[in-house]
Amino acid sequence: MAKRGQQHKSRGSVGNNRKTGAGFMEKNGQKDGVITTESGLQYKVLEEGTGDLPFEDCSVIIHQRCALLSGKVIEDTYRNNAPNEVPLNELIEGYREGIMLMKKGGKSRFFIPPDLAWGKKGSGNKIPPNAVLIFDVRLVDFW
Repeated sequence: MAKRGQQHKSRGSVGNNRKTGAGFMEKNGQKDGVITTESGLQYKVLEEGTGDLPFEDCSVIIHQRCALLSGKVIEDTYRNNAPNEVPLNELIEGYREGIMLMKKGGKSRFFIPPDLAWGKKGSGNKIPPNAVLIFDVRLVDFW
């Protein structure tokens, strides 16, 4: 019986996250400086970089702070001054798209809707189902 209650609660959270996220994305997209791409990714350039844009098959060095709409921080490389090095094609779809819009040295904020992130499954116990993710990202380098 407890399982049914837990499943019901989980389904309710999924629907609530979707509704809250959709409302946030709609309002956020109307703010000054926020750009919405065709896919639904929203981003704001905080500092313009210089040079070329990364390409899909490259690796990147990035500083990032990832948070949920609640403000809960999932990851923060700025805190330890230890940027991540990762192949671009291993990132979630919305994050990859956003990075490819940045120039080296630039800093942007990405607002990634669930369908461009972890979707209705979420990711472990860190990212709930249908979560909007907010990334503050600096593109340190790429090759």
